[in-house]
Amino acid sequence: MTIRVENLSKRFGNNWALRDVDVEIGNGEIFGVFGGNASGKTALLRCIAGLETAIGGSVDLGGAKAHLACESNKEGGLASIFGKKQPAASTGETRLASLENLLDELTGEGEVLLLDECFAGIDAENTARLVARIRELASKGTTVVIASTEFEHLAPLCQRMLVLDRGYVRQTGRPKFIYEHPESAAVAAIAGKNNLFAARRLSSTNADLPEFMTIDGGHRIFAQATEKNRLGAINQNIMLAIRPEQISISFGASFPEDNLIKAIVTGFHFQGETTLIDLDADGLKLEARVFRVVGLEPGAECMVSLPPDRIQVLKD
Repeated sequence: MTIRVENLSKRFGNNWALRDVDVEIGNGEIFGVFGGNASGKTALLRCIAGLETAIGGSVDLGGAKAHLACESNKEGGLASIFGKKQPAASTGETRLASLENLLDELTGEGEVLLLDECFAGIDAENTARLVARIRELASKGTTVVIASTEFEHLAPLCQRMLVLDRGYVRQTGRPKFIYEHPESAAVAAIAGKNNLFAARRLSSTNADLPEFMTIDGGHRIFAQATEKNRLGAINQNIMLAIRPEQISISFGASFPEDNLIKAIVTGFHFQGETTLIDLDADGLKLEARVFRVVGLEPGAECMVSLPPDRIQVLKD
């Protein structure tokens, strides 16, 4: 049993919620629907569940029964997958109990479970317990589709995911691939932390490594080898991206070919096992993620390395 969504479009008044959405989800797959607020996630789940009528396209569940569990419905309670009114979901504890009751109703094969922001307000220990139950259901043949604004909630759980932005599917694939190879600036901006900055190309389209001048700071840097059709016109700005964990900080010698630039430490954000460091390179603002903060303090001057093979050239 495969879920097939073809050319699905949905509009509320004059506002498009979904535009020509295509996706196939396999039997027993745990599939993620990721996007920011008002990206179309809930509309997609409700169309799959048959609770909203699309203005175009189709949904084929292959004879399976779809059940939708939402964070909240219009009355402020948790919507039941079987249409039974659940207790108000004003607290994580109540939501957790309601979700567990709903999961108890499922048997496995021939069912589709649709979850909308199901982990909101639930602590890490209970989230891990819910994840284990969801995986068990999937192993028995239940197809699970989970929508969330939190990439970190979906990435460890889902085999594949799609990214919605303003109703359009911007990318589909494995979470790791989407994180490492975002198709566009829109995906890179929301799928985990990223340094996004505008630049103009200096090199020809035939260069082995394209060279750019950053708009902020005026730094000449090389990016990874890129298809010609992604490089854009030489007189137009283009977006580059590098993840915080891919930036290295040095106080000593390094290699100029690693895009070595001077920066000032402007702040720290402790995040448990890692720390985010704010950097200012003559107006180019960057974040670097490190495991240990050694010899760094606000106002310190350092050298920052942005390896070319880690800098991605993004589509608009």
